[in-house]
Amino acid sequence: MAEAVTTDATSSLFAVLPVSVVVVAADSGPSLRDCVRRVLACELPLEMILVDNQSSDGIPQAIARAHESEPRLQVIYNHANLGFGPAVNRGVAKAQGKSVLVLNPDCLIDNDTLSRLLGILATHPRAGAIGAVVCDEQGVPDPASYRRDPLMRRALNTLFKRDGEGINIEGPIPHELLEAEAVSGALLLIPRRVFDYLAGFDEDYFLHCEDLDLCRRVRDAGYKVMLAGDVRVLHGKGGSSRHRPVFVSRHKHRGMWRWFRKFDPDASKPWVAALVWLGIWSHFLLQIPGQLWRLARRKPAGGTQA
Repeated sequence: MAEAVTTDATSSLFAVLPVSVVVVAADSGPSLRDCVRRVLACELPLEMILVDNQSSDGIPQAIARAHESEPRLQVIYNHANLGFGPAVNRGVAKAQGKSVLVLNPDCLIDNDTLSRLLGILATHPRAGAIGAVVCDEQGVPDPASYRRDPLMRRALNTLFKRDGEGINIEGPIPHELLEAEAVSGALLLIPRRVFDYLAGFDEDYFLHCEDLDLCRRVRDAGYKVMLAGDVRVLHGKGGSSRHRPVFVSRHKHRGMWRWFRKFDPDASKPWVAALVWLGIWSHFLLQIPGQLWRLARRKPAGGTQA
């Protein structure tokens, strides 16, 4: 792995390679304040664009008031929940940076993290998307940080424990720079020229799987998807979705179906496509009782905190 470039040695480089950090909020809760504070505490040249998808918790407005004298922060208010990808696209359209860091509102970065990711981008001209290992509060990595395309043959290998590649990449994530098929959209650094060439996120996804889609299109365009395995970032995960699990699950399954139709060779077989459609939506329906039960148990203890 290339050595991370120090801030002193690359100050001139970053002056010509600014980054725009784009965060999408949708009733994301108090973690959004920490996310914004950590980004704005970074010493590297950057701008931050917060795109609000019609939150009702008032936190994006409070952040805008608290940082009204901060020229690096711009808040965009959508008058409807447009979905994650469409909101990112609108944020990037306002961005001035030569690279874009897409960041979840419950993901916490610091100056070192940003410096190391930008250093990788600067030294790997064929990198079209760079991810980091996102971890929970106990430091356990999210398997979505390093994954394969969810092809049906891989899903079947996993389901029936057959030989061959499965959906998941087994074992610990190495602490080194890796090529990957897909990385997590919770933290995704993309050169602006690549983002524009791909026309950004596919807006027919509302929530979930749009990062898998973008990573696949990055590779199809001849660029590399890379994972900085030694860059570990805290990710709260689910701040915007705990109070609406069925809504989120529906769009996740809808995203799975769209990805299958776009990229899986088996989608060209009508009978296979019909079985996949049935499997996806049966899985969605079977999850609903458990989701509603967990939501009902959570309300008395903590209410419906966004």
